[in-house]
Amino acid sequence: MGRSGKWVHRSSSVAQTLFAMGLVVLFLMVAGVAGLLVFDQVRQFIAASDTLPDFTIQHEEPSAVSYEPGEPLPRWEGTERVNILVMGIDQREHEHGPWRTDTMLVLTIDPVTMSGGMLSIPRDLWVPIPGYEEGRINTAHYIGEVYDYPGGGPALAAETVQYNLGIPIHHYVRVNFTAFEPMIDLIGGIDVYVEEEIVDPTYPDESYGYDPLYIPAGWQHFDGEMALKYARTRHTAGGDFDRAKRQQQVILAVFEQVTRLDLLPQLALRAPELWQTLQGSVVTDPDLTLDKIIALAQLASEVNPENIRYGVIDEHYTQFWTTPDGQEVLIPLRDRIRELRDYIFTTEAPLPQTSDPAARLEAEAATIEVLNGTMTAGLAALTAEYLQQQGLQIARTDNADRSDYPETLIIVYTGKTYTAEYLAHLLDLPLTAVIYGADPTAEHDISIILGADYRPPEQQETD
Repeated sequence: MGRSGKWVHRSSSVAQTLFAMGLVVLFLMVAGVAGLLVFDQVRQFIAASDTLPDFTIQHEEPSAVSYEPGEPLPRWEGTERVNILVMGIDQREHEHGPWRTDTMLVLTIDPVTMSGGMLSIPRDLWVPIPGYEEGRINTAHYIGEVYDYPGGGPALAAETVQYNLGIPIHHYVRVNFTAFEPMIDLIGGIDVYVEEEIVDPTYPDESYGYDPLYIPAGWQHFDGEMALKYARTRHTAGGDFDRAKRQQQVILAVFEQVTRLDLLPQLALRAPELWQTLQGSVVTDPDLTLDKIIALAQLASEVNPENIRYGVIDEHYTQFWTTPDGQEVLIPLRDRIRELRDYIFTTEAPLPQTSDPAARLEAEAATIEVLNGTMTAGLAALTAEYLQQQGLQIARTDNADRSDYPETLIIVYTGKTYTAEYLAHLLDLPLTAVIYGADPTAEHDISIILGADYRPPEQQETD
């Protein structure tokens, strides 16, 4: 496969041994779940070696992949940006699911510009779930499992993130948090600086009761159990946002421990234990094979840390809201999220910041189709004529796939979100009408589907 040398494929029931350098796979997964500086830390971990030692990994598929000792690390041959959704589930030992996702983030790497990024997504973000009603984004996984969505919960979660962020999700990884505890014990625990005292009288135990938690401020040495509690507790003023920061602290401490030069030989000897810890704890999409993971990790190791961007969809990009049935959720401020998304997932120069919208519209040069999703004849043609008068490129008008759309939608396929939001303003629509259906191969950049709530421009002027 390309520059990776001769690879041997064979059916096997060989011993499940994790190769020493293959620990990068474990650390890549764990770092993703916590949303930390995975690229920089992986770079430090594997920079000292460019060959693979002897190892064999058994796959769930009939064929396994075995690497010969001394082979070069597999190289990533693609040229397109790669986005990976990483999910963590809070699975208890005696539970059988399905589960909601407790943590979601997207990792990205561009092999051409040699840049990377990471975006963390709050579990309470209130979004449309494709094919289902609106709900918390962490319920997409649950719904996918319950209703046998093709690919299950992870696939529907990936589709939901793609739909709402407007970026393609090429791969996904799901990790069970319970794997963290024994792993941290295997490396001898971690040292973490606790910024403020934590008092959580309602920390949950395994029997749906309480296990009161107290952690004093200052430097603490955590075993696996305490590290997991520190990462999971939400009993602080910042709630889930503080919790995300603590998770980052924990995983950074893990990396600081395992990348110590005097610890690596010990970890190599205990590699079988670490592999056993992973069994049943990690699920990936079928296309994210071991060789791809290692190739991506090797690619990430070559990215300059200065070329990595990070972001969290926190209180600056959302607003608190209580649903009619009493759920406390986060409403996405899509215009702000779009700016954060573009910062992390693009390397192109930003659109000109000018008070004249014509310059930005000209820079995007979006092609638009207008579709009538109502029973009102001629509505698409009327709207298209109005938009053309405003200087926009209308490539097509037609009827939508059905005539009972309750709300008007502006679907962005190719990331030209300024034009989409400008359209919402022109048509007197809320920004929530703009949704993201990433498809770089779409025939048109933007589709407008007119719904029952839509008032033609002539009606808007008389109101």
